[in-house]
Amino acid sequence: MSKAAVTGVDGGVFAAVDIGASSGRVILGRISTDGGPARATLDVVHRFPNAVVQSDGGLRWDFDALFAEVLTGLAAAGKAAAERGDTITSIGIDTWAVDYGLVTKGGELTAQPYSYRDERSRAAVAGVHGKLDPARLYGTTGLQFLQFNTLYQLATEPDLDGLQALLIPDLIAFMLTGQRRTEATNASTTGLFDAVAGEWASELFGPLGLPKDLFPPLIQPGETLGTLLPGIAERTGLPQDTKVVAVGSHDTASAVAAVPAEQENFAYISSGTWSLVGLELHHPVLTEASRAANFTNERGVDGTTRYLRNVGGLWLLSECQRTWADEGYRPAIGELLDAAAALPPGGPRINPDDPAFIAPDNMPDRIRAAARNTGAVLPAEPAAVVRCILDSLAAGYARTIADAERLAGVAVGVVHIVGGGSQNGLLCQLTAEATGKPVIAGPVEATALGNVLVQARAAGVATGGLPELRRIVGAGTSLRRYEPLGLISNAARN
Repeated sequence: MSKAAVTGVDGGVFAAVDIGASSGRVILGRISTDGGPARATLDVVHRFPNAVVQSDGGLRWDFDALFAEVLTGLAAAGKAAAERGDTITSIGIDTWAVDYGLVTKGGELTAQPYSYRDERSRAAVAGVHGKLDPARLYGTTGLQFLQFNTLYQLATEPDLDGLQALLIPDLIAFMLTGQRRTEATNASTTGLFDAVAGEWASELFGPLGLPKDLFPPLIQPGETLGTLLPGIAERTGLPQDTKVVAVGSHDTASAVAAVPAEQENFAYISSGTWSLVGLELHHPVLTEASRAANFTNERGVDGTTRYLRNVGGLWLLSECQRTWADEGYRPAIGELLDAAAALPPGGPRINPDDPAFIAPDNMPDRIRAAARNTGAVLPAEPAAVVRCILDSLAAGYARTIADAERLAGVAVGVVHIVGGGSQNGLLCQLTAEATGKPVIAGPVEATALGNVLVQARAAGVATGGLPELRRIVGAGTSLRRYEPLGLISNAARN
């Protein structure tokens, strides 16, 4: 087994812009050995909120405010690096998928980008499927059906002539460098990407009435996009020759790249606002059975396939907390989890993937209503609602992993949970119980680590493939293992 290689004691400093659907961070990452195994360390230099706003007739992202926070974070990163005598080697950007901004030929953003949580794309689904049979779409793109996938959003646009669509991380990169590209892992979430060829599925654009040049050319993780525009360099204090390097710009692609797996066949759960649950494969699964099960084949770092399904996530819990806070109830999350853990197993479960949970609203009421629809009675106490959410997520994870194993013909022996959900001990234990497999939790900052490691490899600081990069993660991360203890019966597990 080869060792991960780092080309020096101080392997460089990298800025990771990591933005999720509810918050963002700018993080400094360092790769070093200090005489021991190669490891990565992270330093969060700037945090900022991110939320949809009701504006101009729909739910939109305040991109102007978001980009201003990115610049603030890059300035803080440059200052923090300089205080240690370092210079930032490059910048990498990752965000959530599917959403985009429309940019004119002159480079102006036509409007603040819509959020996938806006309902406008729901009405466009039937029209798209009337032009392109869903089976044909899946056979080409391998993409899971979600009503907010990019192609359905684009079908609502009244006029795309003379415009280009830039996915959110590509839009940020364009504003930094002036260069227009579409990073491949995020392109694979649009519904317009060929899962086998790894290129735009150009034959789909015509039937949908989309301009062939709607998206910029593709760029792969590890390729250099460009350097900073003079005005950006001035605003951030960074050298103008600072590179912006493409990483796995879909945050899940970066997160999966940093899963500290020691074996080839593993399941992963990138647990945050959403849960992305699946397997890493070397080829897509484009069968009718896979389509019927609504699995997606998205591009991963190094041309891998992220074979996964979206499962509801901790959005349900955070929205409950927001509702309770508005009502004056603000317990610490640890208190809520302890109370939920004290409840007996076998309580009500809901379908966490129900579209009724997508938009922000009174989440506790919606969860209780969903439980009633199953014939169960869910008490109003927050602990009961929290336990219902976590039991439902764990059951959803178990079903999804079992389906992925069956459809891909792969058996896995361990489940890795990365992201914010890896800190939720109750969720991790319930997942071990529901799957009957050991769960390894961590790292929390998997997305930022994957971002930094791809940059480091592009700079020649780290070498090797994904196994070598993952050993760097494992060497620098404290992981926790949860064993299934048989607390859930087989009947309840299924």
